[in-house]
Amino acid sequence: MKDLNIILASASPRRQELLRQIGVKFEVIPSYISEDFEITSPPGEVVRMLAERKATAVAQIRPESLIIAADTVVYLDGNILGKPDSPEKAAEMLRQLSGRTHQVITGVAFRCVERGIRESLEVTSDVTFGVLPEDLITRYVEMGEPLDKAGAYGIQGMGAVLVESIKGSYSNIVGLPLFEVARVLRRYTGSWDYLNTLR
Repeated sequence: MKDLNIILASASPRRQELLRQIGVKFEVIPSYISEDFEITSPPGEVVRMLAERKATAVAQIRPESLIIAADTVVYLDGNILGKPDSPEKAAEMLRQLSGRTHQVITGVAFRCVERGIRESLEVTSDVTFGVLPEDLITRYVEMGEPLDKAGAYGIQGMGAVLVESIKGSYSNIVGLPLFEVARVLRRYTGSWDYLNTLR
């Protein structure tokens, strides 16, 4: 399965940068599907389902290519924390996360219609926040970074100052678990040759 064209079904600059980090050559075709889900569904099911929707939508228009799609959620106290729709909501989420451990769960789906590839996986990482002073929450929200991030923070940006420790995959927290993705790509491409930057 060499010469398998890879498409990332995501407009996320963070996911694109992660794939570039390991040298993968890929196209970007965002999948603008509905991200609605049942709020009572387990978070692992939610991220797999959304990733599969995204991958399937792009696979229908590019059946010869291997599609990679992903979805990430922040999970705390039995609730999925999505992207805040206002600065006030962002501050509220950060207060909830302050001094506590939450889970970041990413689902990844792989699809190729012509080669019959249909696979998905999920990865969970634990993230522990330090106790956040109110002035830090205010300053971070003022910067605008939380407003397009699940859980109202980005660990790869200024949100790093909120995080005391992590357990598990860092790249998973950013949005794409590279360890797992690399091994799936190895299985379908037949070699590690796609790791172009390591040549």
